[in-house]
Amino acid sequence: MVIPLSNQAPDEQDRTAAWHYGAVWDTHGTSVTDARHAVRTLLAQAGHPPGHRPSQDAQLVVSELVTNALRHAPGPGGLLLELTTDPALLRITVRDGSPRPPQPRDRNPHRIGGHGLQLITRLCGRFHTVLLGQGKHVVAELGLRPL
Repeated sequence: MVIPLSNQAPDEQDRTAAWHYGAVWDTHGTSVTDARHAVRTLLAQAGHPPGHRPSQDAQLVVSELVTNALRHAPGPGGLLLELTTDPALLRITVRDGSPRPPQPRDRNPHRIGGHGLQLITRLCGRFHTVLLGQGKHVVAELGLRPL
């Protein structure tokens, strides 16, 4: 199920209104490409052009979080993107069925892969995990340059 990109405010011209996008997937997963497209589109609609650094950083964070959920926690999951009422803050939430919080690996420049959480923590102002009855939410808050 996908919740269309939408502005939840009554006045569609209000740049300070919250923007949301949501998607859920079953055991077959979702496309990381679709997740990147969703964040790129959401930010573009809110005035953050796709070629600018905030959009590119957001696409990287979404790619890493969704890839980790699909790779390490197979089963139902979901993605919620929220551009809060502060248009300079993007909250990315990925839900999965695993109760284990993500664990960053030790730095190893010779290893291929395993660097995603380090990138996320460097790009995001806040990164945390909320344990649920079944599974968890992984939440990253990415500061965007003001419009």
